Amino acid sequence: MVKARFKKDTVDSFFGHFLYGQVLPENHFLVRLKNEIPWKEMCRKTNLIQAYKGGGEYGPSPYPPEKILRMLLVPYLFNISEREAEQVVRFNLLAKYFVGLGIDELPPDHSTMTVFKNRLLRYQGKRVWENLFNQIIILAKTKGIKFGRLQIIDSTHTTADVNREKDKKRVKKEGKSPRDPDASLKTKGERQVWTKQGKKIKIKDQFYGYKTHTSFNHKTNLVTSLKVTTARKDDGRQFPSLVNKDRRLGIAKSVKDEKTGKTDEEKTTAYTADRAYDDGNNHESLKAKNLVSAIQLKKTRIEKKDQNKAPWLKMISSKRYQYSVKKRKEIEKKFGEEKKHHGFGRCRYLGLDKYAIQAYLTTMVVNLKRIMLLTEGLPTGNLALAPIPAPAPG
Repeated sequence: MVKARFKKDTVDSFFGHFLYGQVLPENHFLVRLKNEIPWKEMCRKTNLIQAYKGGGEYGPSPYPPEKILRMLLVPYLFNISEREAEQVVRFNLLAKYFVGLGIDELPPDHSTMTVFKNRLLRYQGKRVWENLFNQIIILAKTKGIKFGRLQIIDSTHTTADVNREKDKKRVKKEGKSPRDPDASLKTKGERQVWTKQGKKIKIKDQFYGYKTHTSFNHKTNLVTSLKVTTARKDDGRQFPSLVNKDRRLGIAKSVKDEKTGKTDEEKTTAYTADRAYDDGNNHESLKAKNLVSAIQLKKTRIEKKDQNKAPWLKMISSKRYQYSVKKRKEIEKKFGEEKKHHGFGRCRYLGLDKYAIQAYLTTMVVNLKRIMLLTEGLPTGNLALAPIPAPAPG
């Protein structure tokens, strides 16, 4: 089998490590992010080489997949478009170093990133992005980050990149298909607005687009699993899938009491969520997995006039439940960060599969930021405290 060939770079020349080492702060976030994450190994494990025709063995020499991956993260790190990312990486030394280019090199253009994404989607589907995301969680564990015993589950919405009024006209008058056929409309309830006449009225609180269902570890502030759906999908039904993903990554753990052999609820992972997730199936699913349910209960469940409410009354009286429900809103801060600083309020692409790419890359960025913060100042194994090492060839 012929070995894959990649573009030669100048990172080991005067225009690479030497100049970078003279001007870049060794503890800067982007310098640490480039040096402390095993990008090449992550790409190997997720087989990103499939994005290249012939696996990079013939044809024009491509960029190494780890460079394209880091280039894809730049728009999310800086909250800019992929076209704008070209200019940022071209003129910003920190961004150029992070991607892995010599100072005199030009960055991959936006079309290269588009082809890379499309080929991965064609050959591996959106699962490849989930695998990359999982590698970040595994990395956090290997760095010694300890995950807490409380997981918070909720969903956030992203508005489709569609002008709905123009889209309706396209469909009804011109007979064309919708601009984003996967997007759907969801009514969340009602909200109050002021009219031009100064009157306060209630209108439907709606959005048109997609949802990202998220499991969030309260102690580390890391997103541990996610699932993307259209806007119409019910939140509660996505709950078991997120729990299963956490379990596969070793995040959700059940601990038994050595004396009784029963689940030690104080040491076992608990899951909390708002009342939209208060479904018998979700409670039973957690019980079957020997995990603790701290899902916020609906009033109808605890105010009914029969003996069946006794277990629910016992549940809400426990300190674990009360603490978990109190912390439930912490996940909203993470959603706010994603939308305010990383453009997750509006879709970058069209279609559910490409929305998944945006969701995973956005979440990878906020997790990487958090991991760098949690590992800052470690006495050993932290390259931010050492001189910038020469990047490996390729």
